[in-house]
Amino acid sequence: MPLATILTALAIGVLSGVVAALCGVGGGVVMVPGFVFLLGLEQKVAVATSLAIIIPTALTATIQNARNDLVHWKFAAVTAVSAAIFAYFGAGWLKNLSNERLTQIFGVVLIVFGVRMLWQGRA
Repeated sequence: MPLATILTALAIGVLSGVVAALCGVGGGVVMVPGFVFLLGLEQKVAVATSLAIIIPTALTATIQNARNDLVHWKFAAVTAVSAAIFAYFGAGWLKNLSNERLTQIFGVVLIVFGVRMLWQGRA
């Protein structure tokens, strides 16, 4: 892998780690566009790669947040079960979606939640 590619991937990691820790988004909001536009990955590969990276990102941030007594463990447990089940199905759907359709879905989700947060001043 060329040095420029490694440095770009590292920069995406730094930015996504900070965004994940501050915003609770897992970093995919930064990683997926970064992988697509800066590293030239297809949307499906970018999404799958981002999900693989979220595991260590979420684990390390959760350890720090737990030390700071910021995790609501009951909500986390219930939500994790449903999220894990439907992530499994979503990963299956990913295979059948075109890169173009997946990009559109990703963009709409970002816009809808972004506008809502800006308009209401909260998530």
